[in-house]
Order: sequence, then structure tokens, then C-alpha cells
Amino acid sequence: MDKVKIERINFLARKAKAEGLSEAEKAEQKALRDEYRAEFRRSLIEQLDSIEFVDIRRDGKES
Repeated sequence: MDKVKIERINFLARKAKAEGLSEAEKAEQKALRDEYRAEFRRSLIEQLDSIEFVDIRRDGKES
């Protein structure tokens, strides 16, 4: 997700806390948050899939 979209998410969050959002802004905020979460999940799954487990015995040799 690009920096502009993240800044927009943060702007909408601050505005929601300070004065509230219009229905259009609420919809935009939800769409941006959904996109952010989907990208986060994709990235996390990619990282977890790249982990390689190695079983090392007590004597330091791989089994």
C-alpha cells in the first residue's frame, strides 16, 4: 500500500475522532482499511511461508 493511502487512513482516523465523518468518508475509510488489512495479511503469509524450519540435535548436527 502506498504512502498516500496510509496518510489518508490516518487523516480520516484523526478527523473521525475530532469531528466525525460523513457517510462517504466512512465508506472510504472502510475501503482503505480493508485494503490495508488484505495487504498486511498477504505480506504476513508470504513471510511465514518463507520460514524454513531446521531440526538440530543436541550435538549440533542437523538430523
